[in-house]
Amino acid sequence: MKLKSLDIGCHHIALPIIQGGMGVGVSLSGLAAAVANEGGVGVISAAGLGMIGYGTSRNYMQHNIDGLRSEIRKARSLTEGVLGVNIMVALTNYGDLMRTAIDEDIDLIFSGAGLPLDMPKYLRPGGKTRLVPIVSSARAATLICNKWLNNYNYLPDAIVVEGPKAGGHLGFKPEQIEDQNFSLEVILKEVIQAMYMITSRQLKHIPVIAAGGIYTGADIAAMLALGASGVQMGTRFVTTFECDASDAFKQTYLDAIEKDVVIIKSPVGMPGRAIRSVFLDEVEEGKRHPKTCPVDCILTCNINTAPYCIMAALTSALRGNFNRGYAFAGSNVWRTDRIISVKELMNTLKREFEMQGLLMDYEAAKSLPIMNSVEERA
Repeated sequence: MKLKSLDIGCHHIALPIIQGGMGVGVSLSGLAAAVANEGGVGVISAAGLGMIGYGTSRNYMQHNIDGLRSEIRKARSLTEGVLGVNIMVALTNYGDLMRTAIDEDIDLIFSGAGLPLDMPKYLRPGGKTRLVPIVSSARAATLICNKWLNNYNYLPDAIVVEGPKAGGHLGFKPEQIEDQNFSLEVILKEVIQAMYMITSRQLKHIPVIAAGGIYTGADIAAMLALGASGVQMGTRFVTTFECDASDAFKQTYLDAIEKDVVIIKSPVGMPGRAIRSVFLDEVEEGKRHPKTCPVDCILTCNINTAPYCIMAALTSALRGNFNRGYAFAGSNVWRTDRIISVKELMNTLKREFEMQGLLMDYEAAKSLPIMNSVEERA
């Protein structure tokens, strides 16, 4: 059994593997292009680009725009594959970033960390950009579809359903994160059913992409067996040579053990999954408080109540300074053990998927009467 290709709108994806967008600066043009060159979807994160050296003025918002444009163009120079950007709904200049990505003819835009209810309004007639909201429930997926249909006569070109084992910001209440009723397997099936109900009335197929805690080719096989059209993976791509983060950032992934993976309360107003650091220990002890809001980057962040500036913390982590920051990571980060190339990772995932497929075929065959008869005679 081999991995089947995935079509999202007019874009043909040889391998149904989407590299998750990871900010600040973790997934930029280098990682995105490498994944696209191997047949997956490479994704640039738009979050916090204004913090990492674009432009010469002190205009953070303009730096974000310039940075996104620059990273898209760099990636395009390195690959002819399918590229996407991830733009968080919670970003203050969300609209500017949407327009920039579409002006650059990016293939796909992924959007979560809030409900992206107005994404279609940014599209240009005749453009090739396709829209993929990220949700954590069938209710959110249905709401987005109904709003888009009523207001723009448009349906999502695909939907990512992200479970509670993901890294970064999570669309769940803290008490839901360990509740099996909210596991990826459960909500994936619910979203697929909801999309079937909607598309049965419309002449459009909406692929559903599973995300959150997917680590091996066997995990991919399990998600596709449940009806997903593809998967999104973030954590596994951090420990690659091509990942745009510093070596020190990657090392914190390699050094992490299972008990280091913690759920935090983010200034964004959502729980998040991260690797424990000196900085997070000090936050928990009440020793960290932002004196000013340097960039006003997040709509839902209040300087009067925020325990720290999230963009500053994530930028520090990107550079390897965990006394002043921390790294987001998925629940399986403790399983990472070495740095490999994106090519080796993709080949490993394909091989694991094929081996799992053979095992599943064998288990299915064992249930057939003829196989039972053979085993009884043996």
